[in-house]
Amino acid sequence: MTDDRTHVEWREWGPAPFEEAAAADRPVLLALTATWCDSCHEMDAETYAEPRIAANVNDGFVPIRVDVDRRPRVRERYNMGGFPSTVFCTPSGKVISGATYLAPDGMRQVLGSVRDRWAESGEDAGRIPRALAGEPTPAGPVDERIESHLAGQLDEKWDPRFAGWGTDAKFPLPRTVEFALKRARDQATETLGAIAESLYDGERGGFYRYAEGRDWTDPHTEKVLDANAALVRAFANGYLYTGDDDLLDPAVGTRDFLVDRLWNGSAFGGSVAPVDEGGEGGEDDEGGADTGAPEFGPRRDLTGYAGGNALAADAFLTLAAYTDDDRATEYAERVLDTLNRAFVDDEGVVSHYTADGDAEGSAAPELLLEDHARVVSAFTTARQVLGPDALSTGDPLAVARRVADAAVDALQEPEGAFRDGPEVDVGLLDEPLRPLDGGVEMAEALLDLSVLCRATDADADGGGDADRRTASDYRDAAHAGIAAFAGAWDRIGIQVAGYGSVAARLTRSDLVVAVGDEAGSDLHRAALRVSDHEAVVVPAAPAVDAGTATVRVGDDARDATTPDELMTAVSSLTGP
Repeated sequence: MTDDRTHVEWREWGPAPFEEAAAADRPVLLALTATWCDSCHEMDAETYAEPRIAANVNDGFVPIRVDVDRRPRVRERYNMGGFPSTVFCTPSGKVISGATYLAPDGMRQVLGSVRDRWAESGEDAGRIPRALAGEPTPAGPVDERIESHLAGQLDEKWDPRFAGWGTDAKFPLPRTVEFALKRARDQATETLGAIAESLYDGERGGFYRYAEGRDWTDPHTEKVLDANAALVRAFANGYLYTGDDDLLDPAVGTRDFLVDRLWNGSAFGGSVAPVDEGGEGGEDDEGGADTGAPEFGPRRDLTGYAGGNALAADAFLTLAAYTDDDRATEYAERVLDTLNRAFVDDEGVVSHYTADGDAEGSAAPELLLEDHARVVSAFTTARQVLGPDALSTGDPLAVARRVADAAVDALQEPEGAFRDGPEVDVGLLDEPLRPLDGGVEMAEALLDLSVLCRATDADADGGGDADRRTASDYRDAAHAGIAAFAGAWDRIGIQVAGYGSVAARLTRSDLVVAVGDEAGSDLHRAALRVSDHEAVVVPAAPAVDAGTATVRVGDDARDATTPDELMTAVSSLTGP
């Protein structure tokens, strides 16, 4: 396809352009872009639109353009440290050279250099990045050292002057905040305050992606669904522990931003680009996915992505669990219905987005680890907050099990680690990538699923369908996923502090509150408000009498018939 904006004859990602490059004996130019990325649009305008550069690219290379939100596995293999990423590859997908933004003069220089290297070495000019070398993960025992190490990292990396962790650019790190809420609450709440002050858009709602300065200044003002959803959940969990209404304001404002600016009729879109310096741009245009600057692209990406929407449903249900927020509940239910109806097939395989295909007809990626982990988490949260019968899609737990089974079957390796997706013979997608953060999300979701299956399913640990996974099977899969990296426990950083949360759950018993009443009863609402965001709540538990809640930690249990008794039971089982 010739892009009238850039004059470059871009191809869509897929096997065809790599086959074309091999037949023509040319290297590939891979351009990674995003709708929300101002620098990507600037490179289009300043570099690719320059006629001589475009002609050079068209004559000497096979150019492929990739939207990194639509193809996250390509993003993770070819990202050069930011976007745009400008990557030169061999026809087999090996990396010859790469950079981020290239101005016209820099692009001319790099084009000439890559041409020379290709002419001299051909396929041997490329390399496979070390992260894709297929080396085994550093397996080890899952024990208390993991949580202790990461709790220590909270103090070691804490920025006492400006809050947050680290002394460079500040990312909000919502999962690190949640880890800190149970282990360094003052750090967590101070960081939430800094995020609210510096990254929350008090005028339009929603959170910016990150801040360039250590002091949370110079924010990058794009707003992406995943980060906003994760922060809604983190702020809601902060409220759970503190009762501070100030923490609810950004969560509720972001709920409204997502509904008002990114709802596409059945799901949430992926992003809103920054507002330009003159106040024009994505936030002020009321159109849909085709709105934007006259020359370059949409300012909103209203594509519904599975993982982002599942995370949004999870976050909205978390907010509703603590506040009885009707609007959050409504949109969570709508998203869950869309996920089950339009994203998840009968075998539990999740499609990454819902469009019928890209402009050139290529299908959406399927079976991505992050999507499956977040969908499992969203539907297990729905079972806890809404109960077994609240969704038009049926029992949320059945959906969670189907999606989890598909992921464990297809993506978990015999040694325990999860791959980011299925092996695909295009570029470097056939090389194994085992992301720690995605594995942590999946393990956490599997632990919740295990507890819920044990509390609700008579066949959870034997009997029934011999091919059906049991509660123990899900826990074992979670344990294997965490153990696959436990040999490097002392090298895991604060950015994946959630690894410590899951490891801690694997070394001690969960707090489980099983309620005999349906969802929405006083006992159920009290159970959801227990000050432990990792507790698992089971409304309509079949083994518990109506009007009773059973609080359990391992083999120890207490019954309660009133909210006050329930809180007393929790304190007696979890207190020092």
